[in-house]
Amino acid sequence: MNIPITGASASLLRPADTSAVSTAKSGFGDIMKSTIEQVNQAQNRGDQAIEQLNTGSAESLHEVMIAVEEADISLKMLVQMRNKALQSYEEIMRMQL
Repeated sequence: MNIPITGASASLLRPADTSAVSTAKSGFGDIMKSTIEQVNQAQNRGDQAIEQLNTGSAESLHEVMIAVEEADISLKMLVQMRNKALQSYEEIMRMQL
């Protein structure tokens, strides 16, 4: 007994749209590079905010603290990404061929 598949069920069986994959040219290295650049920018903003606080040109202590915390959190996230990538690499190296 063959039951034709139509409607929503048929759309689940079709191959995924690969146009997004083919247009996305960035690899893992490019993603890491842009993430490192963003973390570096956050660190620079935090440093500038501290410098403004030291010179007395900062508008408010709250903005300085927010900039410093953003830099701290982004650096912690980058370290965790590195740790996960290293763990993945080590696990791949432990695999037997």
